[in-house]
Amino acid sequence: MKKTIFLTIGLVLLLTPKVYAYEDGDFQIWNTDVEELKINKELKLAIEEEFRWGSNAHEFYYQHYDVGFFYDLRSWLNIGGGYRQIYELVKGKFKPENEPYLTATLVWDLEGFKFEDRNRMEYRNFDYKDDSWRYRNKATLKLPWKFTKIDIQPYLSDEIFISFGSVPSELNQNRFSSGFSMNLAKNLKAEIYYMLQSAKSSGKWVDVNVLGTKLKIAF
Repeated sequence: MKKTIFLTIGLVLLLTPKVYAYEDGDFQIWNTDVEELKINKELKLAIEEEFRWGSNAHEFYYQHYDVGFFYDLRSWLNIGGGYRQIYELVKGKFKPENEPYLTATLVWDLEGFKFEDRNRMEYRNFDYKDDSWRYRNKATLKLPWKFTKIDIQPYLSDEIFISFGSVPSELNQNRFSSGFSMNLAKNLKAEIYYMLQSAKSSGKWVDVNVLGTKLKIAF
């Protein structure tokens, strides 16, 4: 098991050797933990925690806690909503953000390729700056190949962020990811991925290189 996990991490890093050469790119580590509870055939409850370290993974700067309900309205359409509490390091202090959201996700299969198109609308409430709205669209492609007994499966995703409200509407962030999902046990899944995040800051685009892990327990 350990050899498989280390091999997977190595493959993700080998896929993207050039990106780490960016002079303005920071290296970060993100960790996400998810607990899912299936209420009935169509409805589930999801609880999520995420923690991020930046400045070459030396500084803990971000955490969020999320609870949401998601419902399979059709075999190809999932809708949901929830609330996310965020604490992010701003000028040496963790500042809160209150974020209710709604989602609608289209899903379909084509010759073993699995596609997801998630649309998410967020209301971002702050106590230290103006509130705003944000639209996010995440497209994910799961490839039809699985390896080893734990079903290691490669995937690609791309997510765009568009902010509007108190500021002019603009595309100000993009996240491209490549990684692997796997089944560690009957109710335990994991992901290891590389992400290139490009975000607009003070009129300039800044790149961040992320090595991420995700652990999901489903009941």
